[in-house]
Amino acid sequence: MWISPTEKRMGENMLENTNLSRRSFLGASSIAAALGLAACGGGSSNAPAADDGAAVEGTVGGGSLTVGSAYGPSSFDPQNCSSAFCLSANMNVVEGLYDIDFHDYSVSDGLCVGDPVWVDDNTCEITLRADAKFSTGDPVTPEDVIHSFERAKADGMMYVSFLTMIESIEKKDDTTLTVKVTIPKFSLIKERLGIIKVTPASLSDDDAAAKPIGSGPWMYDEVSDTYVTLLPNPNYNGAHPAQDNDLRIDSMTDATARVTAQQEGTTLISESVPPESIDQIAAAGCRVDQVEGFGTRFIMFNVKKAPWDKKENRQAVMYALNTDNMINNAFSGLANKPTCYLPASFTNYHEAATVYAYDVDKAKELGKDISGTIELRTTDNAQVVAMGTQAQQDLQDAFGVKVNLTSDQSPATYAAIDQADDSWDILIAPGDPSCFGGDTDLLLNWWYGDNIWMQTRCAWNTSDEWKQVNTLMADALTKSGDEQQECWNQVFDIIADNCVLYPVLQVITPTASWSETVSPAGTAVQNFSGIGTTGVALTDVATVTA
Repeated sequence: MWISPTEKRMGENMLENTNLSRRSFLGASSIAAALGLAACGGGSSNAPAADDGAAVEGTVGGGSLTVGSAYGPSSFDPQNCSSAFCLSANMNVVEGLYDIDFHDYSVSDGLCVGDPVWVDDNTCEITLRADAKFSTGDPVTPEDVIHSFERAKADGMMYVSFLTMIESIEKKDDTTLTVKVTIPKFSLIKERLGIIKVTPASLSDDDAAAKPIGSGPWMYDEVSDTYVTLLPNPNYNGAHPAQDNDLRIDSMTDATARVTAQQEGTTLISESVPPESIDQIAAAGCRVDQVEGFGTRFIMFNVKKAPWDKKENRQAVMYALNTDNMINNAFSGLANKPTCYLPASFTNYHEAATVYAYDVDKAKELGKDISGTIELRTTDNAQVVAMGTQAQQDLQDAFGVKVNLTSDQSPATYAAIDQADDSWDILIAPGDPSCFGGDTDLLLNWWYGDNIWMQTRCAWNTSDEWKQVNTLMADALTKSGDEQQECWNQVFDIIADNCVLYPVLQVITPTASWSETVSPAGTAVQNFSGIGTTGVALTDVATVTA
């Protein structure tokens, strides 16, 4: 039975449900050296596991699988992709060496079969799936894998910081690759190899960005600025073949259009359901999965600029924010106040020594240097804009300052910040690196590694604290069990105390599907459940025609 948001909203834990107890997640602890990560905490109590089957009887497959995306496409380049729309679509087309299940961040065979075999402490061998082919009919070769890895690790590419511990991938023979790592028997090797999406070595960079070719169950047919259509890959020989005639993903950034399409059955699956529309969509007959994940609405300070070069002033802002109002007004209750960089449902969670709560008196005490005018920027995400409006009022009330609020599309927002001209003070924006993977080191590295965030945007990388954080992160990868957790605990405490870039809220992701009743178009889906990050996971999902 579906549970309405009003039944979920209040209470200390918005996701106390049966799935959270049996899917205890997350974070890639080397405690499980076999890398079988526990499942991601979250989901409404009605949300089935992804293989629970269909609640509607009928003909399975042979139909049109339709998805409404909350995002728009940009570059599809599998070795350099950060677009939520493109990442989600690519999951059906290009395979990693290992596959990551975004329901629980467990890892299974992708283009590789079996676990890596360690030859020595810093060398392992991986075996390619026999007779794997791209959708063009060309065989997948070791050269394709090596080319894809080298592109992904090239300077300026998106995933460089995730792959630093992989020194090289070399061909041993036509089906075997030798992988050299910098960390002895690196426990997260399968997760990181899963980030490498394999495309033909002959594919140009421009073609990879426009319409990549892969070896997955689907292949791209039409690619446009507003939708993509995919067809089954006739050469796919893996374990999860496409079962439908076609798959269409529409960019529906307008929430009203997305809700209408789902109600009418134009789409069978709709991501990022607006909280205020959950009851409406459920009443139409859809199931709405509400999954707690890493999804973050973060704040970032320009630490090159006074007064934000002092942590007391940054902390003052954190205490000045009325996060309860943000949760109720911007998210209709579907968000949590962080007590750590990781959500409380993640396995490697540790309550930080510094936990921020709304406290105006404490904000005023700490923020005595805050004066004049604050330039506050947000991206144009509707929830973030609402957070920005709340923050504008909160900061004006607490510190008696003027706050100029500028909201713009993400590219324009970051272009302004990347100029490094000190024309901004504070940014509030959404971010979720768990769309790449779920291990704790990856989630930390996205913002706190030696990359654009710390080098130019936040520019914290010259501080002793940043150096300590990165030393601890590197140490954690060489340890396991309690010793590894202790390294991460220290990192969580340092980044919370300094709050140069830190979660303001951690969100709950609602995804709608016609999986328990038939849509007005006479079709449902089987084997679908929502995930706690952007996009939708469609492995083994198929239409059911009643």
